[in-house]
Amino acid sequence: MRGYNPAIDVERLGRAFAFGRDAHEGQMRASGEPYFTHPIAVANILIDMRLDEDTIITALLHDTVEDCDVTLSTLGQQFGGDVPQLVDGVTKLSRIAIQSSPSSAQAENFRKLLMAMSEDVRVLLVKLADRTHNMRTLSFIKKPEKQQRIARETMDIFAPLAERIGLTWIQQELEDNAFAVLNGEMRQSIINRLDFLTSEAEITIPTIAVELQDTLSRIGLECSVTGRMKSAYSIWWKMQTKAVTMDQLADIMAFRVLVPGTADCYAALGQLHQNYPTVMGRFKDYISTPKRNGYQSLHTGVLGPQNHRIEVQIRTPEMHEVAEHGVAAHWIYKETKNRNNLISVKWIQELVGILDEEAGADEFLEHTKLDLYRDQVFCFTPRGDLISLPRGATAVDFAYAVHTKIGETCNGVRINGKARQLATELENGDQIEILTTQDAKPKAEWEGFVQTARAKSAIRRFQRAQRVTEFSRIGKTLIEKTFREYGKPFRSRTLERSLAAFGLTRVEEVFALVGEDRLSSLRILEKMHPDVIIKEKAADDRREKSSGRQPQLKISGDDAGVAVTIARCCHPLPGEAIVGIFTTGKGVTVHKVGCTTLSKFTDMPELWLDVTWESGSLRMVNGRLITVLSNEPGSLASLATVISQQGGNIANINLTDRTPDFFKFELDLEVKDVEHMRAIIAVLTANKYVESVARADSR
Repeated sequence: MRGYNPAIDVERLGRAFAFGRDAHEGQMRASGEPYFTHPIAVANILIDMRLDEDTIITALLHDTVEDCDVTLSTLGQQFGGDVPQLVDGVTKLSRIAIQSSPSSAQAENFRKLLMAMSEDVRVLLVKLADRTHNMRTLSFIKKPEKQQRIARETMDIFAPLAERIGLTWIQQELEDNAFAVLNGEMRQSIINRLDFLTSEAEITIPTIAVELQDTLSRIGLECSVTGRMKSAYSIWWKMQTKAVTMDQLADIMAFRVLVPGTADCYAALGQLHQNYPTVMGRFKDYISTPKRNGYQSLHTGVLGPQNHRIEVQIRTPEMHEVAEHGVAAHWIYKETKNRNNLISVKWIQELVGILDEEAGADEFLEHTKLDLYRDQVFCFTPRGDLISLPRGATAVDFAYAVHTKIGETCNGVRINGKARQLATELENGDQIEILTTQDAKPKAEWEGFVQTARAKSAIRRFQRAQRVTEFSRIGKTLIEKTFREYGKPFRSRTLERSLAAFGLTRVEEVFALVGEDRLSSLRILEKMHPDVIIKEKAADDRREKSSGRQPQLKISGDDAGVAVTIARCCHPLPGEAIVGIFTTGKGVTVHKVGCTTLSKFTDMPELWLDVTWESGSLRMVNGRLITVLSNEPGSLASLATVISQQGGNIANINLTDRTPDFFKFELDLEVKDVEHMRAIIAVLTANKYVESVARADSR
C-alpha cells in the first residue's frame, strides 16, 4: 500500500489485521484453511486496485459482524472513519440472496443490492473482491447444486456489475470461473480448439506484439504492446451472439497499445491502418465517446502480422488505469470527499424505477440482466442530443429512450435521412428522426426485437392495458348475449349493485374477467336474477372452476383433452413467450410472441388465447435447426454424437441442399426447452465440421 499511499496508517492497519484474526479464531474455510485467509485475500485484491485505507480495513473485517460477535459500534470505536458504514453495507449485501429464479422476493433483494451500492460504491468493490476470492475456491464446496447456484449468481449478477463499473479484469475472472462450473465441457472444448489453432498456425503472440511495436516505432511513437488470447467465455459469448463457429471469429487474439497522449492514440491508429488491411466494421472510437463506465480506447480490427485477424486496443496509461480498475481508478490521487459523486448511478436509478413500474419480478430481473450485459452504441437526435443505447438496439428503443410518448406513437424512422424500418439495428453515430402520429400504437411484435428494459417494459404495460380493454369489450358482449338467451335485460347500473358478491369494485373488472374466461357470464346472470334456472349449470361451473385465475391453457407439447398444435412457422419451445390462436374445428395453434404469422389475426381478438408452458413437465418437445455441415467422412456422425452427449435426440433429418464442400439440412431435435436448444447450438458451433447452425425461425 505504501507504493501508492505513503501516508497510510500502518499501526491502524495492524490493529485491524489483529482484530480480524482474533475474531475469526477457530473458524475454518471449506478448503480446510483458517477462515481469516479469506479476508486477507479480499484485502489483497483491493490493494491491487490501489484502494484507500478504510476500504482495506473493511476487507479485513467484512465478515466480523455477520459471522462473529462483533458490533458496528465496536468497529466505530476501534477504527472510526468510514469503516463501520462500509462493513454495515457489505454485511447487508451478504444477507441479500440473489438467485436466477424470479420472484417478488428476489426482485426486492436485487433492489436492496442496487440501493446499497448506490450509497457508496466501495461497498460493491469489497463485495466484488469477496466474490472473486470465493469463486477461486469454489471447487472446495462439495455440493454440485450449490456450486451451480453460486456460479449462476456470479454470471448473472456480479460479473455484469463488475463490467458496468469498469472492473474489466474482475469481470473476466468471474465469468471464466463461473463458466467452468456452468458449462465446463464447452469451456474445455474451446480451450482445446485454441490450443489446436495456435499450434497449427504457429501463432506466437510475443512475435506479433514485437512486430506491431516496430511498426509504430517507425513514426517515432513511444509505445508498449502486449497481447493475449481471449478467454474461453468471451469466445463462447461471441459464438452465441454472432451465430458463428469458432473458426469464423475475427479476433481470438487481442493486443493492447499504450501511448503517451490522446493525439498519439490516433497517430498509432493511422500507422496501423496504413500498414495492415483493416477489417470492416471493427473500428470503435471510445475516446471521443466514452462508455458510461468511463472506459476510453480506440478499437480496430486488422489483418496483422502473419496475416492473422487481430483486435487492437489503443489507449493512454491513464485510460488504461480506468479500463482495468474502473471506478476504483477514481480513488487514486484524489481527495476522499465527494468521490462517490464521480460515479454515475443513473443506470441504477433507472433499474429501480423499472421495478416500481413492472407487474412482476421476472420481468424486472430479465430487464436488469439485459441492461447489465450489453455494450453500447451512441446515436443522435436531429437536434444533436446524444442518446446512449445497448448494442443491438433498434429505432423503437431510441424512440422510447427519448420519451415514452414518442415510443408509443412512433410509426416510422429516418436514419441518416433515409426511411428505414423500425426494427433496424442502430450503429454508432447514426442520426435518428422518429416519425409519429397521434393514432399510432405500440405493436406486440416490437417486443420481439427491442433490446432496452425501458422499451420492453413500456410495450408490455401498453399491451396489458390493451388486453384488459379488449377482454372487457368481449366480456360485455358475452354477458349481453347470455342475458338475451335467457330473456333478461342487462344494465351495467344493475351489475354495479352486485359487485361486492364478486369481490370487485368496477363493472369493467367484471367484463374483463368474463372476457378472459375467468368468470362465467352465467354466474353473473344467476347473481342478478336468482329466479332463473341455469341450464347445464354443473358443467359450466366445472369449466369456470378449472379456469381459475391462471392463463387459459397450459401447454406441455401434447396437451391432453385439447387440440393443441405447435406452429411450424416459428417452432416455439418451452421457456419462450407464446400465444394461442383458436381455429374452429382445429383447436389451438401455439406461436412464439412476435411470430409474423400473428399479424393475420390482428383484427380477430376473439381468436387469441393466453397460453403458457406447463412448469415441471419432463416431456421432450421438437425444435428445428438449419445446419450447414462440411461434406467430409464422419461429419454427420460427429454431429449426432455431440447432440446425444448434450441430452438431445434427432427426430428427423431433411437434406435441403448439397455441394461438393457442404450440405445443408433441416434437423428436428427433441429437447427439453429453449435453454436446452441454446446449449446444443453452442456446442455445435464449436464443432470443427459445422459451418453454421441456427434455429429454423429466429424471430
